[in-house]
Amino acid sequence: MPEPAVPSGPATPATPPTPPVPLAALLAREDLGLRQVTGAPVADVTIHGAHTSEMSDPYPYLLGGELLLTAGVHIPPGAGRDAGTGAGYFDAYVSRIVAAGGAALGFGVAPVHDTVPAELVAACERHGLPLVEVPPRTTFSGVARAVWQLMGRARTAELRRVSEAQQALAAAAARPDPVPSVLRRLAGRLDGRAVLYGPEGAEIAAAGREPAGEVRRALAGLARFVTGHASTTATDTVAGTRLAVYALGAGQDFVLGVAAARREPGDHTIASVAAVLLSLLTGEQRSGTGAARSSALVRLLLGARPEEVAPLLGTADGEDRAHWYVVHARPTTGTPDPISASALGAALGSPLVDPAGDVVRVLVPAPPAPAPGPLPRGHGPAPQPGWTLGVSAPVAPGEWPAADARAARALARARATRVPLVRHADRPALADLVPDGEAEAHARALLGPVAAVPALTETLRAWLSLHGSWDRTAVALSVHRNTVRQRIARCAALLDADLDDPDVRMELWFALRRT
Repeated sequence: MPEPAVPSGPATPATPPTPPVPLAALLAREDLGLRQVTGAPVADVTIHGAHTSEMSDPYPYLLGGELLLTAGVHIPPGAGRDAGTGAGYFDAYVSRIVAAGGAALGFGVAPVHDTVPAELVAACERHGLPLVEVPPRTTFSGVARAVWQLMGRARTAELRRVSEAQQALAAAAARPDPVPSVLRRLAGRLDGRAVLYGPEGAEIAAAGREPAGEVRRALAGLARFVTGHASTTATDTVAGTRLAVYALGAGQDFVLGVAAARREPGDHTIASVAAVLLSLLTGEQRSGTGAARSSALVRLLLGARPEEVAPLLGTADGEDRAHWYVVHARPTTGTPDPISASALGAALGSPLVDPAGDVVRVLVPAPPAPAPGPLPRGHGPAPQPGWTLGVSAPVAPGEWPAADARAARALARARATRVPLVRHADRPALADLVPDGEAEAHARALLGPVAAVPALTETLRAWLSLHGSWDRTAVALSVHRNTVRQRIARCAALLDADLDDPDVRMELWFALRRT
């Protein structure tokens, strides 16, 4: 069996990636008038985006999967104008596109060239790169817009499919026979086989079409692989069948295995939801606290509100808490792993840890206030060696989503200013003197021109919070400083405001705090 591919992170439900779109769907758009000249059959080609470049070597600017658009401005004089010349140039150009993972090349026949150069056609044919002719009436921006429209429709359809599958799995978990029901529903949604393996790799339950013996043995072997290693998921492909396994909880030795002929972008999310539900259903739950927390998670999955399940979470001292901190943390070096994330949770006094991606999120119970009123300033989670923290103000369970966003912004500010901890401000402010309804209406009106582009509002928020520092804002948002400058200039133009004016900055900051 080939060496399985093992992701480094835990198996947690996540938003599925945007599905690619078939090149054939783009060529079917009559308003574009695109025509394939040569290359692989379009039915076998998918694209992840469109990119325009007139560089003679586009390799450094491609991520892979793009439809590269060019009008041939980069072609040297003479090359491509006379048959038999420029073969070396075109061969090198196409080979670099293929090496970068480009999906196809679109050539505009106006205004530089009247036809697609014959040597370019020959080079694309040699390298198997689909070549598409873009007619003079079709702009590159129109092609790019069509690509994003098709990708948007595909993503909407995939999100709807994942949402429906999540609801179906949650309903299956509530049936009298939850484990077989979840497996049957998962196998049906993925059009494959779903197997629950117990300790020693024994098959406990299964649903869906039984695969061939080779695939069945490979899936069982992959399940044994994750139980014998620190990984929580593993994938492989055997006899054209996609295999994936998910370890169910820590130290339980239960594994979910999935085998399907196809793998759509949202399938990992669907299988991860099933793994979470099966983890709860197969867990030993030896303590009352563990059972209560599992009950809280199931109720959340089934639609309960946070304030309804918060009393089930409890605390280390056995008391319920009315307020909680949301903490976002990143290690100062490297990436977090489940062990270091659990250690951080223990240091902060909470087992409610979400080690997802580069950021660890911890839900920390706030101690009871010693007297009526807010907690003292600076109260709450303390800095932790080796970590950068962003901490929200203490909030009731119904405000957890908002506190999560505030903790994320606090962490971005902490990283940008290179300090170990930043707390989201919770002290009274002059802005609180304005009635909430009037303040929110004013904020919506003021920020209306940029509200439709989340990247602009988030960049403006970070830039203002960091006193207009280009470099710190770039660090906080993980973008280039020129991107920050372009976005801020775009904000100034849309808002028709002088962002160097401190009064303008103050008013915008007031509005951003109300959104």
